[in-house]
Amino acid sequence: MPKNILNRRLSRPLDKFSALNKQHKIAIAGVSTLGAAAIALSAIPGGATTVATGVPAASTKQVAAEHGQVRDLGSTLSSPLTGEKVKLDAAKAKQKAAAAKQHSADAAKKKAAESRSAKETANRSAKRPQMETVAAKTYKNNLDGWIRQSLDIMHAKGIPGSYHGLHKNIMRESSGNPRAINGWDINAINGVPSKGLLQVIPPTFATYHVKGTSNDIYDPVANITAAANYAAHRYGSIDNVNSAY
Repeated sequence: MPKNILNRRLSRPLDKFSALNKQHKIAIAGVSTLGAAAIALSAIPGGATTVATGVPAASTKQVAAEHGQVRDLGSTLSSPLTGEKVKLDAAKAKQKAAAAKQHSADAAKKKAAESRSAKETANRSAKRPQMETVAAKTYKNNLDGWIRQSLDIMHAKGIPGSYHGLHKNIMRESSGNPRAINGWDINAINGVPSKGLLQVIPPTFATYHVKGTSNDIYDPVANITAAANYAAHRYGSIDNVNSAY
């Protein structure tokens, strides 16, 4: 056999082996690359992918995922502070609501107290007798005025007498002169002359003087009222006196 033919035969298996070894190497390298890619893919969270060109590189999705993780981390770190702020805001709102409720309750109590006070005042006013305002009565400074004023005092004190009874005795005793004085009768002889409109002696005037009138025996109203009081005690009324008394 020629030498070169043997060499070709021997070289073919070696070529096949070499070719097989090359394919095996490519397959093994591919498997190794896929394994590395799988490991890298499993290490990237959030489903991020890599593009293998000999060295893994981060894709746009991977970058976005990483940014999202950063935001999530920021939220996780800030969530305790946010929770505390929410609690503080809730506490403040609760305090504000409680203060408003207390203010409303105080206002209601005050209004109720004012209403009770107004009702009590109205009840006291209703129970209190209404005092009628009466204008001060005036009297003329003459015999008619003196008699009328004396009659009002007599009626207030329960002393009986009439206008007619007073007038007729005044005219008989003094002719209506409040300064009249008797200097000739027995009283005058005894040193106690009769004086005034109804000719009353000083001891009688002092005994039957009506409180609230003048202490002057010549005062017309005081003189009439004291004489009418004396006549009421001795004769029952000045109306029953028809002569010297």
